[in-house]
Amino acid sequence: MTYPGGTSTFADQSQNTFRMSEPDENKKRRPLKNLPPESFQPKVMLIWLAIIAAIVALFYFNPTKTPQPAMLKMQQVVELAEQGKVVEGYIRPDPSAGRDFYSVSGEAKEANLRNETGLTKSFVANGRLTDANFERLQRSLVFTEKPAQTAMTQLLYNILPFIIVIGLLYFLFVRQLRNAGKGALSFGKSRAKLLTREKDRLTFADVAGCDEAKEEVSEVVEFLRDPKKFQKIGGRIPKGILMVGPPGTGKTLLAKAIAGEADVPFFSISGSDFVEMFVGVGASRVRDMFEQGRKNAPCLIFIDEIDAVGRQRGAGLGGGNDEREQTLNSLLVEMDGFDTQEGIIIIAATNRPDVLDSALLRPGRFDRQVSIDLPDINGREQILRVHARKIALADNVDLPVIARGTPGLSGAELANLLNEAALLAARRNKKKVEMADIDEARDKVLWGLSRRRVMDDAEKRLVAWHEAGHAIVQAVLDDGTMPVHKVTIIPRGQSLGSTTYLPTKDILTQPKKKLLNQIAMAMGGRIAEELVTGDLSNGAYGDIKQATRIARAMVCDYGMSELGPVAMGNNQDTVFLGRDITRSEHLSEDTARKIDAAVSDLISGEYKRAQQIIGDHRAALDKIAQALLEHETIEGKHVLEILQHGEIKSPILTVKPVAKDAAKPADRANSASESAGDTPTPAPSPA
Repeated sequence: MTYPGGTSTFADQSQNTFRMSEPDENKKRRPLKNLPPESFQPKVMLIWLAIIAAIVALFYFNPTKTPQPAMLKMQQVVELAEQGKVVEGYIRPDPSAGRDFYSVSGEAKEANLRNETGLTKSFVANGRLTDANFERLQRSLVFTEKPAQTAMTQLLYNILPFIIVIGLLYFLFVRQLRNAGKGALSFGKSRAKLLTREKDRLTFADVAGCDEAKEEVSEVVEFLRDPKKFQKIGGRIPKGILMVGPPGTGKTLLAKAIAGEADVPFFSISGSDFVEMFVGVGASRVRDMFEQGRKNAPCLIFIDEIDAVGRQRGAGLGGGNDEREQTLNSLLVEMDGFDTQEGIIIIAATNRPDVLDSALLRPGRFDRQVSIDLPDINGREQILRVHARKIALADNVDLPVIARGTPGLSGAELANLLNEAALLAARRNKKKVEMADIDEARDKVLWGLSRRRVMDDAEKRLVAWHEAGHAIVQAVLDDGTMPVHKVTIIPRGQSLGSTTYLPTKDILTQPKKKLLNQIAMAMGGRIAEELVTGDLSNGAYGDIKQATRIARAMVCDYGMSELGPVAMGNNQDTVFLGRDITRSEHLSEDTARKIDAAVSDLISGEYKRAQQIIGDHRAALDKIAQALLEHETIEGKHVLEILQHGEIKSPILTVKPVAKDAAKPADRANSASESAGDTPTPAPSPA
């Protein structure tokens, strides 16, 4: 049932059907232990080994054959120097041989020196060098002194290349092998991500619309801040907290806010991260995750979509999954194996608590379930105020009115609504978001983009009278709780027109009178079409389907018929849980005939009532249809003015559509349900 007003919509052109829908920071953050693994690459290792081998070979082995130097006497070296035949030379003391002993080496200009292998230019002389000869060598201006090589210098010169090679081997081999253990052997490592305190920190001020849930988890924050306060009197904080609620209601957001308020590390992981094709990997990851938690205690471990791993064991037609069940068994054992005094609290989130294994939900594991439902009107207003902080809003934007007009929307959808409005205003070159932009964004989110060129004039007239019939019946029958909000013949999504009405408050129960009014309102479009054209079309397909669904629910589920308060609905147990593979019918043929007759009587009675209403207000019907043909969209107050005064007294505001060159939106076919007139309840999005 859709509350952003029920809406009556003309069907898609492909079906030529009408449709109708009804309201239905005190501690430092510890670094993450499990860094992303690096893969081991054998080809890269071989390349590096080849480079190292080439460097060593060039260092120690000269491929060119160098002649050995000639061994000369000191006197011969002095004579060569005085004759100017020495190009360069070096004098080096040799303390190991004794005092006044030197080692002289150099290069001659001509290859007139001879050694054992032949002629050479280089020479070496070792021995005592007198002072006179030493002065003679220095006067030649060729020989220079070199410091003597110590044993340590020679040792370093010989082993330094080996040290460099060993260092490279260590850097390449050992580091690669270590990282290979993290990569190829890291299947069993936890993939939990540690949120940084500075960037990802949230508090309860960032969470709105779930005051009861925040109050229930506030004691967890107090425990993480001061555990001794609870331990002194013997109190034991819950080991695990299971957050249950529709998608987009803020389960993950609330878990982050708990960690932010307590200022503790926050590990986040999805239930699907535990499941792998290799048996035992998930169980290993569970153990590693809890080990990380113990090292970073006190901390929070958040498991999102826990139903991916915590599904009931042994269920389904084909039995259970061995890997998933082993992972669940490991999770159950680990949750039993630690105490909250260690400072580890598990928070899990799911929107399918009915499929979880009973052993996972028992006290001692997930001790507490926190229900986070769709926000009420006050919660929606708070959520809108939180998300409106970063959006420039015009003065005419009334957030309470937006909250009243968006029942059934989750926090994520409300955030998306404001974002769509901001994008729409920017495309229209506005500096602030106006109320008209938000209304347009709401229609776009709920019912799809407008399509103004899909109908000719004849179809527009048919849709105008169809929607006028819905508006007349709803305006007459409304008791002030569900006034008409807007009537339009602008196609959106799969519908070619719609009549929307917004509740003045959240509707939690539906009395029989209002359900009958919904059936009558559903029939209004078909009656107006027949009255004006004298013919019927399949445009009321969605209206009829919606009315039949409401009437059958009244008879079979609500006990609002002559058959009495007896539940006669079908068994809805799901096969995949493995509970009921075959279903048995509990209705006799006679009872089924009575149900069909009761449903038909309800619809027929409301059809006649709607006929009477439209017949009594035929003039208003025509004026509403003419206003729709002229302006395409009118507001609910204009419908009331026509009923009360016979004409529209308030100005009709026209919103200029976005130019096609500014944006080329695609039609959203998923905004309407199976029947073109049904306006589905907005599908919640993730937090």
